[in-house]
Amino acid sequence: MPIYHQLGQIPSKKHVVFKSEEGDMYWEQLYSTLGFSGIYSTLYHCLPPTRVREICEIPQAFVEEWGDAPVQPYHFFTNHVEHSGDIVSGRRCFLFNDDVTLSTASFTELDDRFYRNSQADEILFVHRGEGELHTEHGLIRFRQGDYLVVPRGVMYRIEQLSEDNRFFIIESFHPIETPKRFRNEFGQLLEHAPFCERDIRRPEHREPVIQKDPCKLVIKRRNRFFEYELDHHPFDVVGWDGYLYPWALSIHEYMPTVGKIHLPPPVHQVFQSAGFVVCNFVPRLFDWHKDAIPAPYFHQNVDSDEVLYYVDGDFMSRKGIEPGSITLHPGDVPHGPQPGKIEASIGKKEVYEFAVMVDTFKPLQVTQQVARVMDKKYHRSWLD
Repeated sequence: MPIYHQLGQIPSKKHVVFKSEEGDMYWEQLYSTLGFSGIYSTLYHCLPPTRVREICEIPQAFVEEWGDAPVQPYHFFTNHVEHSGDIVSGRRCFLFNDDVTLSTASFTELDDRFYRNSQADEILFVHRGEGELHTEHGLIRFRQGDYLVVPRGVMYRIEQLSEDNRFFIIESFHPIETPKRFRNEFGQLLEHAPFCERDIRRPEHREPVIQKDPCKLVIKRRNRFFEYELDHHPFDVVGWDGYLYPWALSIHEYMPTVGKIHLPPPVHQVFQSAGFVVCNFVPRLFDWHKDAIPAPYFHQNVDSDEVLYYVDGDFMSRKGIEPGSITLHPGDVPHGPQPGKIEASIGKKEVYEFAVMVDTFKPLQVTQQVARVMDKKYHRSWLD
């Protein structure tokens, strides 16, 4: 979210001598994407951020692709997959393409290692649990319903995490942005946007950690994992400023748009990237035309695969859904409400549902995780 932010101590000018009261040098670091042409932040460290003792690769399987998966609608139950592990091994990937991967995770074995995804921006949607996201930029306290947006290259560690936790994780190989049509030419969110800058939670300042004991950092790059042994604690930042940093937005702060007749999913958009969009469905009033059909009409977006991660509530267009369910509807196949759902929606005044939708612009590949927990009869559920 490109809003200028400043925390801690910074000098009056960039690229000048900056020392502590004791006369120790602070070390300037530029953190950016898109070379020197994109947004960036400038951080000031107590120790140079380049001090590495050892590097080794960590063997870790990325995905188990289901190579001959049929092109069909899917409904699968992510809660039926055993979830455990650390910040790397705890992720269960279900869907992916060249732009995005979609996973769930329950982190049960968090240790004192730090993590940096250098190949993708991350959106960690907090389905269950609460905790703290610690980064060089400060800390963000999170709770159920939060989207944690972590730009690629941000080093982080999750702390104080509740035991019962579940995340829906979107990894994007292009920057995560707020929807362009909700912004003016200066990047400010417009009056008709369903959320505003006041809803954005930016990092809180945290005093620098001055600790010269070795620390471990795991870096993900090109679907490989490397463990770096640093010679000091990396959260030694005394201050920073800029436009590039992690931030949080709660799904509960999203203000839904409603209309006299049914409005299409783009009105529920919350994020965009080059290869997909993210929408969220939240409790809202239904359409008020006397003959309105609140349930969505059947549709076939040939160039877009539709994924829904179901969070909570009574889903107006689906049967047999439970929290943690995911449905995938390929753009090749028409889809819409199951039998009886359209008729049942007529005359209803409101709906209580929470869901996260990811619409991709390239077909998604399915992993073996889906094959293990899918409803094998889902494609027949539109038969009377």
